Amino acid sequence: MRSHLLNDTTTEHYRRSVTEGVERVAAKLAATDRPFTGVTVDDLAPRIDAIDLDQPLRDTTAVLDELEDVYLRDAVYFHHPRYLAHLNCPVVIPAVLGEAVLSAVNSSLDTWDQSAGGTLIERKLIDWTAARIGLGPAADGVFTSGGTQSNLQALLLAREETKTEDLAKLRVFASEVSHFSVQKSAKLLGLGPEAVVAVPVDHDKRMQTVALAHELERCAEAGLVPMAVVATAGTTDFGSIDPLPEIAGLCEQYGAWMHVDAAYGCGLLASLKYRHRIDGIECADSVTVDYHKSFFQPVSSSAVLVRDAATLRHATYHAEYLNPRRMVTERIPNQVDKSLQTTRRFDALKLWMTLRVMGADGIGALFDEVCDLAAEGWRLLAADPRFDVVVEPSLSTLVFRYIPAAVTDPAEIDRANLYARKALFASGDAVVAGTKVTGRHYLKFTLLNPETTTADITAVLDLIAGHAEQYLGESLDRAC
Repeated sequence: MRSHLLNDTTTEHYRRSVTEGVERVAAKLAATDRPFTGVTVDDLAPRIDAIDLDQPLRDTTAVLDELEDVYLRDAVYFHHPRYLAHLNCPVVIPAVLGEAVLSAVNSSLDTWDQSAGGTLIERKLIDWTAARIGLGPAADGVFTSGGTQSNLQALLLAREETKTEDLAKLRVFASEVSHFSVQKSAKLLGLGPEAVVAVPVDHDKRMQTVALAHELERCAEAGLVPMAVVATAGTTDFGSIDPLPEIAGLCEQYGAWMHVDAAYGCGLLASLKYRHRIDGIECADSVTVDYHKSFFQPVSSSAVLVRDAATLRHATYHAEYLNPRRMVTERIPNQVDKSLQTTRRFDALKLWMTLRVMGADGIGALFDEVCDLAAEGWRLLAADPRFDVVVEPSLSTLVFRYIPAAVTDPAEIDRANLYARKALFASGDAVVAGTKVTGRHYLKFTLLNPETTTADITAVLDLIAGHAEQYLGESLDRAC
């Protein structure tokens, strides 16, 4: 069994095994003609359940054959141009190479004596991102597992900075279309269900600053504490960007921590055309970025950035076996001092490899392409009488629904759209997402693939209309 340990005596085994796996995946990617096979849980689960994990196959080729059957064949492939559903991006090759390197070396980024150069690479990328945001010379941050963890840590810092012991008085303000992790974080931080105040949005799904000002004033009058305002730079459903400069002014006026959830919109930090859309982000006290959304990185690759490095002390705990206090005076850089995690992957290497091969302009150009594509898609939808499109995109998301001319019952239209989404997924021809707008069912394109074209969008819209019409025709037949 020692022959399977990666060390100086097994390098040839490592090389052959990884090469065989890479060739298998490359062949699968080259042959994929649909984003999904349409396999169902009832079809796939028995194949996986039948595998006896206590009986190893003891052969890499045999295991890869089995993996083909239970995973590779039926995976949902985000690289396909008709995968249009969630905030999943195709990944760039330099980042995949970085993933291979970091997995093999297996550095842990909690302490210097486990990572050395990895620690400094991560710190350099944090400084680079903070500079792109414009947070100033005292900024700092740390890589995280994703936007949910980044938002949690930011709100933890905000809570501690209020210096208020009565948690019942704390309030967090976020738009009514902000990410659910705001509510989850509040609960994890010991705040009550009333702590998160949902601020109404305008027609473009952006936080109404007049409503925010009203809620902040009510908070002050009631003797409550405005712990934080969460401004979203790229909502999950609509890609909408809250008015950051105005929110910054209100945060300063009422003494509230300003957190910007730019998990999606962080791609604009590298944009050659649209960086101005997140002007005001430089005023934030903390920022969430998800490189694995709009920097074309493999999951996971995220970070939380702060204006004042000193605030990260609220996440600091010292253990004698790991990061004793004396290391601070010795200027030993332990990233665990800043992080909610202890053992942590060297995910920063993927972004490092990407920047060193492609450059920031290369990433920004790709993100600009999907933003341009969304604008074209919006024009197509706005001109197509079969569809109702909700809002002109600020990033790369389109929310719409099929509206048959002959049907006026909103509930029946809901059912037609739900059916169309499910039928499309079952066919494997395309994958789209769904959401609700004012209580009604809508469909969603999240365009993060520069290989997707307007022809793909048109074809998928025709497929959606066809499935919806089929449902409505069958529904009419049933009624008769």
